[in-house]
Amino acid sequence: MDATTAPHHIPPEMPQYGETYHVFELMQNLLEQLLIHQPKDPIPFMISHLQQDNDNVPKIVILGPPASGKTTIAMWLCKHLSSNLLTVENLIAREFSSLAAVARKHYQKMRKLSSTLLVKLIQERLKEEDCVRRGWILDGIPETREQALMIQTLGITPRHVIVLSAPDTVLIERNLGKRIDPQTGEIYHTTFDWPSESDVQNRLLVPGGVSELETARGLLEYHRNIVRILPAYPQILKVINADQPCVDVFYQALTYVQTNHRSNAPFTPRVLLCGPLGSGKSLQAALLAQKYGLVNVHCGQLLKEAVADKSKFSELIQPYFQKEMAVPDSIIMKVLSRRLSQQDCVQKGWVLHGFPKDLDQAHLLNSLGYQPNRVFFLNVPFDSVIERLTLRRVDPVTGERYHLMYKPPATMEIQARLLQNPKDTEEQVRVKMDLFYRNSVELEEFYKRAITVNADQDPYTVFEYIESGIINPLPKKVP
Repeated sequence: MDATTAPHHIPPEMPQYGETYHVFELMQNLLEQLLIHQPKDPIPFMISHLQQDNDNVPKIVILGPPASGKTTIAMWLCKHLSSNLLTVENLIAREFSSLAAVARKHYQKMRKLSSTLLVKLIQERLKEEDCVRRGWILDGIPETREQALMIQTLGITPRHVIVLSAPDTVLIERNLGKRIDPQTGEIYHTTFDWPSESDVQNRLLVPGGVSELETARGLLEYHRNIVRILPAYPQILKVINADQPCVDVFYQALTYVQTNHRSNAPFTPRVLLCGPLGSGKSLQAALLAQKYGLVNVHCGQLLKEAVADKSKFSELIQPYFQKEMAVPDSIIMKVLSRRLSQQDCVQKGWVLHGFPKDLDQAHLLNSLGYQPNRVFFLNVPFDSVIERLTLRRVDPVTGERYHLMYKPPATMEIQARLLQNPKDTEEQVRVKMDLFYRNSVELEEFYKRAITVNADQDPYTVFEYIESGIINPLPKKVP
């Protein structure tokens, strides 16, 4: 059931449960496995697959030209993710596999493996318990489009594909200084990554195939093949510049393989933006509403509208406005509940800001069934908020709004008549900031899966970050 297709009244607990436990993705993956393996009895197969609980283990392919550092990155990822590294070398070196023994003889004779033999080795290895439980990382495989298609035909589908890229001149120079530790397999470089231990230095060897001519040949073959491999992975591919420090390449790769790809699950966004005044909540809400058709629900504006429309809530709210007192939570929730229960909010989704401001309000919002499925905390340093708010001015003649730093008036005449809202004085801002940060600790604890955003940057950069947090699924809960 999808709330966006018709005016259904779907209890919010249903889609929330579905997203929390990745039910749609679970069923989608189960169907894929059934179609790939085509078991004679689907029920035991599905039970066995669910008991493995390995839909989210690493399944990574790392590709790149010679000397791009793909093996180093693959090894580091393998250690960090506690996964299994699969290379041509360690596949044919397996001792208790008759297939590997055949492959060794073939490799010793031909100095390469046939695509059919290599893919069979991969298939055999991936069925073993450690690969099933902890996933796998393919280093430099597939090497050709033929291998990529053969792997896909067997239902071996990576979740993330990383391609390292660098200029050929850089790679040739880098390869000349390459050294390998025969004991650990670690790769070093005479210029960029020389080991500090003398015993390690003394045992390093020059690997084969690193001369300028051999590297040039390898690069030519790689470029010929890679352009035909990439179309096999259109939605899961990330190209990373390898002409930078290896640590930077690693962290970019790690960040990518820890992200979840966009889901096809039905999803109606219910977004909550939290942040101090001046953090840009109103602007981000407006941008989200404009791009995705969400209903922009500003709690403070709702109260003003309730007073203006002379409704039954007007009489309840008006006295608090006149005395400049806080409106009680019970009244706020009546107004908010009326708005969030309207059909446009149910069907299109909403982006809420200005409420909740403390833990009690958060509990109240949840108790009435309006749980957000995306929560963002917009963080801005105190000095930046002071700069944003205390320099705001308004022209009493035209009503035009200015900022003395970012949007100064065109003439001295206009500047002379500008006025500051009493709420924008530094004293008032400090009081409200202090109140927000006292309450935000409990709010962040309440919304455990919230995403923190650095809002002290260009607003459209902030928007892109928020947008990615909405369109991509939340990380799976760790037990």
